[in-house]
Amino acid sequence: MVGEVEKILADTGLSLPEAAAPLAAYVPWVRTGNLLFVSGQLPMGPDGLATGTLTSADHADGAPPAGSNLAYAKAAAQMCALNVLAHVKSAAGELDSVARVVKLTGFVSSDGSFRQHPMVINGASELMATAFGNAGQHARAAVGSSSLPLGAICEVEGVFELV
Repeated sequence: MVGEVEKILADTGLSLPEAAAPLAAYVPWVRTGNLLFVSGQLPMGPDGLATGTLTSADHADGAPPAGSNLAYAKAAAQMCALNVLAHVKSAAGELDSVARVVKLTGFVSSDGSFRQHPMVINGASELMATAFGNAGQHARAAVGSSSLPLGAICEVEGVFELV
């Protein structure tokens, strides 16, 4: 069933992928009460896995320039968020069951010279705001990591309150 949130995503040219099977010894989500915890999702999309490591050379003031590594990483974070939402739908039956996006945590593959982790994870945060409006405003952490699974450029996990 396609609900209002998926229609909003479709209006922006986005659609949910199939919820991916876990890559290791964990479950993709856990629900306790009205809270849904979604395990970290990688930027796996129609063109495969977005990989790479950001450095100080990838710095940009303001919005990342089109075609830059920073823009690529931000788009990858958006793909992570779509993969997170695929698991939310799997767990809740529909995205319209989300009362609030509580928290996102984003990891960015980078060396010690990179300082714009928040700009990358904005790709995920902006998607949540688009999809859920005010209920998409959330707490967040954006941190650097020297490596991520399979060489991914970023990873995003989330906590959601369900109705």
